[in-house]
Formats: sequence, C-alpha cells, structure tokens
Amino acid sequence: MTNNSLSAIFAETADPRLATPGMNRATIFFLIVTIVGLSCGVLAFIFGHHTIYNNTREMPWGMLISTYAFWAITSTGLCMYAAMSHVFGGTRMGMVSNRMVWMSIICIMGAFATIGVEIASPHRMLLYNIISPNPLSNIWWMGTLYGLAVGCMIIEFAGIVTGLGKLALVMGVFGALAEVLANSCLGGVFATLPARPYWYGAQLPIYFLTSAFLCGAAAAVLFNYLAYKIRDEKMSTSVHLAVKSAGKAMTLVLILYTVATFWRLVSFYVGGPELGRTAADALISGPLAINFWVLEVCIGLIIPIILIILSRLENMSMLAFAGFLILVGQFVARYDLVVAGQNVPQNLGWDNLPTHFSYVPSFFEFGVIAGSIGVVAFGFLMGERVFGKTFTQKEHH
Repeated sequence: MTNNSLSAIFAETADPRLATPGMNRATIFFLIVTIVGLSCGVLAFIFGHHTIYNNTREMPWGMLISTYAFWAITSTGLCMYAAMSHVFGGTRMGMVSNRMVWMSIICIMGAFATIGVEIASPHRMLLYNIISPNPLSNIWWMGTLYGLAVGCMIIEFAGIVTGLGKLALVMGVFGALAEVLANSCLGGVFATLPARPYWYGAQLPIYFLTSAFLCGAAAAVLFNYLAYKIRDEKMSTSVHLAVKSAGKAMTLVLILYTVATFWRLVSFYVGGPELGRTAADALISGPLAINFWVLEVCIGLIIPIILIILSRLENMSMLAFAGFLILVGQFVARYDLVVAGQNVPQNLGWDNLPTHFSYVPSFFEFGVIAGSIGVVAFGFLMGERVFGKTFTQKEHH
C-alpha cells in the first residue's frame, strides 16, 4: 500500500475535532508517562531485576504479574463483546464494537509492555517460543495464543478501517477464540500449581473468564463515555442504547462475579487445605484485609452496584464512574490473588517461619504500572484522533 493510499485512509478516518491544543497536550503527557514509567522497568535489565523489584525467592511474582493479568483479562472481555456484536449482528453493542476492537488491542499492548520488563530475558521468550515450543506448558500456550490473538485483531481492525468486512469478521472470530483460550491458559498457569493451594483447582480459569466479561463491559462503558466527553458531544440515541446494553451486561456479570468471589472464599473454610485457608485469612483479616474489604469489595463491588441502581442505566456519568470503580476493584483483585497465593510459606510451622511473608511493591514497580496505564491512555487518545470516524460511523461491517 502506497503512502498516498495510507494518507487517504487516515484522512477518511481521522476526527479533526480532536486536533486541539488541549488534546495534543494530553496525548503528549501520557506519552511521557509511558516512556518514563517503562524506563523504570528498563533499569531492571541494567541493575538487575532482583535489585529494582521487590520480588523474592519466596514470592517471585509481584505486582507486575497481576497488572499483566489485569490488562490481558480486560482485553479478552472487550474482544469477546466485539466479536459477539459482529458475528450475531443487529445487537445494540454493535454500534460501539469498532472502538472495543481497538481498545482490546491497546489493552493487550499494555499487558505486553508490563510483562516485557518483568521477565529477565524477553528476547529468549520470543525466540524459544518459536524454535523450542512446549505444548505441555500453560505459559507457552498463553503466550502463543495471546500473540495469535493480537495478530488476528490487528488484521481485523485493518479490515474495519479499509472496508474489508468479511476479512474483519473472520479474523475477529479467530481473535476472540484465541483470546478466550489464552485467558483460560492464563488461569491455568495458576490453577495447575498444586504447591499453591489458594490457586490450585478448576475454579480459576472460569473465574478469570468471568472477570474478563466484567472488565470488558466496564471498559466498554468507560471508554465510550470518555470518547464523547473529550468531544464535548452528547451521545446519539443508538450509541446511548449501546452503552446501556454494555451497562446491563456489566450489572449481570458483576452479580455473578460477586457470588463467585463469595463461594471461592467459603470453599477454603469448609474442608479446604490448611495453607489455602491461611491464604484466605490474609484477605479476610490479615495483611491484605484493607485491600480486600475496602478496594476489592466496597469500591469494586458494592459501590458500583449502588451506582448502577441509582443510575437506572440512564445516567451515563454515574454508569461510567461505576465502570471505573469496577476496573479499580478488578486491578486490586488480581493483585490480591497473586500475592495471597504466595505469601503463605509452603513449610508453615517449621523453622519459626512467619504466617505470611511480607511484600510491598517497589517504587520502580509502581513506575512500570504507571507506564502501562500511559500505554492504554495514549492508545485511547490516538485511536480517537486517528480513527475517530471509524468509531462513530453508523454502519458497521
């Protein structure tokens, strides 16, 4: 494709209303946040990951793993909703499905940026994933499937932009299937570790999939609200109904996720393994109790339910705020899950070991988190600026 052809395509998709000084400053700001934040992770390759991050031999996985899981799960949810809208057609969420495809790509890029500076040798991962595959490894399948999903979604979005509807539809279906399988394997990475009773079992892959539907719906509500907010424009009736449909999905899955969280914890107190129960204690009354009760339960579950009820799914500002709080709660939930699964010594009761290991993310870990947020925010603003007309067009493939 020639440069003239690309220029013509971008001229047709770009939204000139967002070419304002304020938007330019916001875009540059998040680009700087991305560069500075991810530079904190780059320092790990220079001074050593063990020096920059607060992971230990006892707790090798920390906040960066939970952040990777959060962005990957959110990407899966957005991709699934977009695929369902495209495949079945005529659904109200179809009006905002193009934006969901784009944000699914951006969220998985935020996940890749985080994991890319977390592992010590990302180049080896890319190389040996191809030349030395291990089909018996959940991590191998997870990386392979997420890579396949990204490729499918990029081709899908290119098809949307260029008007190749059939290509976009086929690649969207393959991308969604790859995302669902990758999400399942992500849960399987935790669920197949018998040495970690808090993770072990068949629940986590389904739990992660439920979280994907919740995060995807919350992100769809939030990003669409912000898209019209930055334009200082009122949603059309069709878009309003689309976001309202996403809000309904968010409400339903929020209730299901709340019930799943309750029973997951109860299971550790009615005959579950002792180490799993001790890990659950960390959430109920231990070092993670504030995270769990304040951020995960109150802010991430209870307050959003109240806001949804008060909004009656009509007040978009209140609904978007509920979506934002859900995403905050889910971010903390992934952190609590990762930490609680490791902070109980496997040889508890021997050698005067503490009941729970201590882990506090380092300054540089928080920097990387900020960088991943910068990736998503920068991608969102650039998408609205460069592909705005594609997101707001009335007819979809």
